[in-house]
Amino acid sequence: MDSTSSPAAEVCRRLDQMRADRKPHEPVWRDCYLHTHPMRSHGFDELIKDAQQADTRQADLIDTTGTESADLLVSNIASGMTPPNSLWFELEPGTGMADDEGKRWLSGAARALWTNIHASNFDAESVDALTDAVDAGWFVLYVEEAEEGGFRFEQWPLSECFIASTKPGGRIDVVYREFELTAQQAVTQYGEAVSDKTKKLAQDKPAEKVRFVHAIEPRRVSVVGARLARNLPFASRIIEVGQKLMVRESGYHEFPCVAPRWHRIPGSPYALGQAFKALPAMRQINAICRMELASLDLAIAGMWIAEDDGVLNPRTVRIGPRKIVVANSVDSMKPLVPGSDFNVTFSKIERIQAQIRKIMMADQLQPQDGPAMTATEIHVRVGLVRQMLGPIYGRLQAEYLQPLIERCFGIMYRAGVLGQAPESLQRAGFTVRYIGPLARAQKFEDVTAVQRLYEMGAGMAQVAPEVFDNIDHDEAFREVAENLGVPQKTLRPVADRDAVRDQRQEAQQEAAEQQQAAALTQSAGDAAVKQAFAA
Repeated sequence: MDSTSSPAAEVCRRLDQMRADRKPHEPVWRDCYLHTHPMRSHGFDELIKDAQQADTRQADLIDTTGTESADLLVSNIASGMTPPNSLWFELEPGTGMADDEGKRWLSGAARALWTNIHASNFDAESVDALTDAVDAGWFVLYVEEAEEGGFRFEQWPLSECFIASTKPGGRIDVVYREFELTAQQAVTQYGEAVSDKTKKLAQDKPAEKVRFVHAIEPRRVSVVGARLARNLPFASRIIEVGQKLMVRESGYHEFPCVAPRWHRIPGSPYALGQAFKALPAMRQINAICRMELASLDLAIAGMWIAEDDGVLNPRTVRIGPRKIVVANSVDSMKPLVPGSDFNVTFSKIERIQAQIRKIMMADQLQPQDGPAMTATEIHVRVGLVRQMLGPIYGRLQAEYLQPLIERCFGIMYRAGVLGQAPESLQRAGFTVRYIGPLARAQKFEDVTAVQRLYEMGAGMAQVAPEVFDNIDHDEAFREVAENLGVPQKTLRPVADRDAVRDQRQEAQQEAAEQQQAAALTQSAGDAAVKQAFAA
């Protein structure tokens, strides 16, 4: 096969094209990182190659309002969307035709899935991933089965990743990751598959770096239920870039990368984060703070004017404590009063800081000082959070949580951890219902509406008791329980509920019949006694 038309050469050509497509957006991501988390701009900023250089960049970040606001937004999204201490999703039958056994199997599978996700390194990697989402607008989280069982999550640096979608406006399903290994690491990792040049480097210069690209994309042709890696729906190819040589080919049952976007850039698969909206304010406040520091230096050290009168040489005078300045007269040297007004600076800085916190949604998300809030205040605050994070949470559900759960479910099911699914689920499939704090905040309006309806009905029932006949109380109760995130296993299935009611009704009817029979027996006995006395 001609090397220019080989799969490896094709991957290299597409890598060059994807690199060119991404390049115009990189300066914006770099600026967003430099005003929030400078260390994470590694790869986009040529001046940051190690911790010492990152510390220099960090020193240029005079005001840290952007960093604090971004960290607060990340922590609130992580705790509100995927909390490690409570179940944040349920699995339900896809067609709604599954029986109670299927529903209970899905409920148990959801809990096992949640347990294994948080027993892995997910919580550590997801925070870094969400930081990239807030700063740059996207991230790539790689999900695979760990060698010891369970899951292994790996958040790939954005500077190494290139993304695309095979469907216009669709979910990301193409990820190219360009990375480097030392020649010795490459030989250890890929063995004899590497080029002869790399093998020689491993002997002569083992620390020399070699470039590779990991290309993950849908196969043009795949086999349903395939077992061989080369027939699976998603292809995995690792190419030695310099030699255009494929060193490993494999595949995946599901797309192994989770790559959500915050605010999509029109006409591009890439995105921008919330930090982009606050970037002008963050630039402005750092410029003002630099001028404030210069004015502060003048205010502390002072500014002087000196006359070169033949006795006093202003070019050699050094002002300081316990120093004597020789002058012809006291008028030869005078302090100048700087025209700085710190009150203006403080006021402007406070306004810009408030603006940054508002843009980064940190003004409502941060803990409120003062006395405990009333139920009404809590409801209003939850409503504000829901309105602010609602659109973003909807996109993260579709591009982050859904593919994450699908990938993890597939790994666990193939490993046999979940057991065999009931027959009723074989064709029904499943859907995901989110029950985390943010999801519940989205549905809190429905809970409040039902509560208000019953409150109004209680008042109206004093005049018209039949008003409650309009409400299906069982359905209302189940709707409230679902929106509050009550675990499915704590609610009886409808059939079991009806059976309990039938048993109660039968017991009540039997007790009534026994009471009636006892009354009849008592009445007959009383009649017999009266007849005996009459005789």
